[in-house]
Formats: sequence, C-alpha cells, structure tokens
Amino acid sequence: MRSLESIDIASWDEAIAAEKKIQAVEALESGKVVFFPHLAFQLSESEKRFLNPEIVNPKSKNISYDIRSDRFAGALLAESDAEELKAMVKRFAVTSRKFLLSLIPHYEKTLFQAKTSFRPVEIFGRKSSYKKDDTRLHVDSFPSSPTKGERILRIFSNVHPGDKPRVWHIGEPFEDVVNKMAPRARSPYFGESALLQFLRITKSKRSLYDHYMLQIHDAMKYDMHYQKTVDQEEMLFAPGSSWMVYTDQASHAAMSGQHVLEQTFHIPVEGLYNPETAPLKVLERYFNKALV
Repeated sequence: MRSLESIDIASWDEAIAAEKKIQAVEALESGKVVFFPHLAFQLSESEKRFLNPEIVNPKSKNISYDIRSDRFAGALLAESDAEELKAMVKRFAVTSRKFLLSLIPHYEKTLFQAKTSFRPVEIFGRKSSYKKDDTRLHVDSFPSSPTKGERILRIFSNVHPGDKPRVWHIGEPFEDVVNKMAPRARSPYFGESALLQFLRITKSKRSLYDHYMLQIHDAMKYDMHYQKTVDQEEMLFAPGSSWMVYTDQASHAAMSGQHVLEQTFHIPVEGLYNPETAPLKVLERYFNKALV
C-alpha cells in the first residue's frame, strides 16, 4: 500500500533501532499511516469487561480522559468501576507518549499531549450529520478548537477481544486534496473570527489556516461524488495492532470497528523533523500568503 508504512515493533518499551526511527518519522510526516502489526495494548482480565458499548453515556461519542487535569468523562459506571476504567485509559496515555518519544525523540521538546479516548461503540451505522460523519473521507479540523497550524497526531490501538479489524479508507495525498477543495473555500467575512470567539463558538480566535482547513474538511464530507470516485485504499487494522497518523494531513475515513484506544498529540510546525510537509506550509504555498 502506498499510504501505509509497516514497522515491526512488538513491545511498547523495546529498544528501537535508529533505522526504524528514521523510517517512522519520514513516513509519518509525508502523510502515511505508520502501522505496527504486532504492537498490542494488553488488557487485564478484569479490564476486558469494559469492552461493552453500553458503558458509554449516550450523550457522549466516546469515553475521554485528559491527563493534564486528570478528568475522566463519558462513562456510565459505578464509581469503583469508573476508577478502574480511568486507570486503564490513563495507562494507554502514559504508554503511548513514552513510545512516541522513544520512536521519534525529535518531538520531545515541543510535544503537547491532548485527550485520550476509549471507543467501544461500533462505527458502522452510527447516525450523525454529514460534518460529523467520520465514515466520509476528511482531514481533521475542529470547528470550536483552532490549532493555528499545530499538527494533530493520533496513536490508535485495536483492543477488540475477537478478530474484528478497524477498517479505514485512506484517500489522496494532502496536496491533491488542497488543489481540489481549496478553490471552493470562501474567504472569511470581515470580523468573523473575532465574532466567533466573542460568542464562544470557538475557544480562541480562528486563524486563516483554521478557517481554510475547516472549509476543506466540510467540502470533502459534503461532496458525495468525490467520496465515491476519489482514489482510496482500504486498510484493516487487526486486534492486537497499533498505528499512528497525522490526521490533519492524511485524508481518512473510519468505516467500521469498535473497541479502540486513541491518544491525540499536538506538535507545532517548528517541532517537526521536516516542517515543509505540514499542512500549514502546503496551504501557505497554495494561497501564497501567511495563514497564522
């Protein structure tokens, strides 16, 4: 597969060879999915009882944990059970960060750890608006949380107890997405970003980068002809495997699967191994101006 780089690492704390570190960062920053087919996140026998979609609050999409505040949310469980599940998700947060910094030490000075999530609900068949439908190809951009060009890196691990894979589709390279979708993007209205912040629709002022990325995200999801006809690859991530990808760069869709742990990180453009690969740089070249 042209969009997948497979690396054989079987333990979260094993010593990683230098050539694998270079292989991983070059593939990752070029927009590929870096796949670890034998890297399993093990659950205890007691933790396996949480592999049940009924434990998710219907008002929440997933169960989330924020290691910065130690806040845990989204689970319908008794207090003692919630504490055990929280400990499991926190363990993934700590393990995935340690692994990432072992694999790509270059990120250590600028890496920011965001939320961790546990996703026991099946993706396929879940009802949502087109903008929130993650079974449609898209690049990540958040309406209420501007990133101002910071990268969105996610690490996933399939903890399904059976043989059910997480099924993704990966679309065309980011530059091709931009060439097709950016011409459809409108310019922001005068005072729009300030008004959105004043009304608390956004948590901070939306940069030009965030404006155009959100326009591209929405245009991709809205265009069903594009969704059906654009070149895309299917990827199956089996139970007991893990993968990482820059979801602001890789055009992706999560088609089916359940029981996955996910950790999100943010990295500023200047913290990258090769900053020129960042979506911010691609969009600035396209629009021929600074966007942050």
